[in-house]
Amino acid sequence: MSGPALTRRDFAGGAALLALALGLPAAGVALTDLDAADLSGERQRRLMDVVCERVIPRTDTPGGAATHTGDFVLLALAHGLAGTRTPLASAAVTPALAPHLRADGSLRHADWLEQALDRAAGGDFLRRAADEQTRILTRIDAAAFAKGAPFSPWTAIKGLILTGYYTSEAGGSVELRYELDPGHWNGNVPIAPGDRAFSSDWTAVDFG
Repeated sequence: MSGPALTRRDFAGGAALLALALGLPAAGVALTDLDAADLSGERQRRLMDVVCERVIPRTDTPGGAATHTGDFVLLALAHGLAGTRTPLASAAVTPALAPHLRADGSLRHADWLEQALDRAAGGDFLRRAADEQTRILTRIDAAAFAKGAPFSPWTAIKGLILTGYYTSEAGGSVELRYELDPGHWNGNVPIAPGDRAFSSDWTAVDFG
């Protein structure tokens, strides 16, 4: 599932999505503003691509890989979207997180995820079969969202995967129904089983 390195055009698209989520002009989001340590290598890009596809697999609509959601997530993490550049409280720092802390105490989420997945796979996560990759992620997800669970970087990563996917063209207009201007007010719209939510109505979108 490897792909070519980010092109200027790819980055421009990712920056636009990131700026939309941040409420900033796209011109204000620059890759050159990042520390070299926050630039993801090819393996990390492949890994995030696979993770996004396991979280949102292809069905009759494109999955996380086809929408390049992984690149959005890595760029969002590097820029600190969803509080991911906020220094961790000392009580939240565990031996598994400590090696991935920046000097300011914030966490390199992508580095943590890469190590966590390889450790859970007993080797190279990318070499595992798709169903095994899904089982590994399911266990990590269940632990992160369990009642009373301690801090897990996965909660922010998963949130960014969903944000990236549902603000992509396919996620916002194919997976969800899109109407630029319904044209009239209807306070009682009949909904049938299997109907897709409207991308313009975030209160009706169930992200799972």
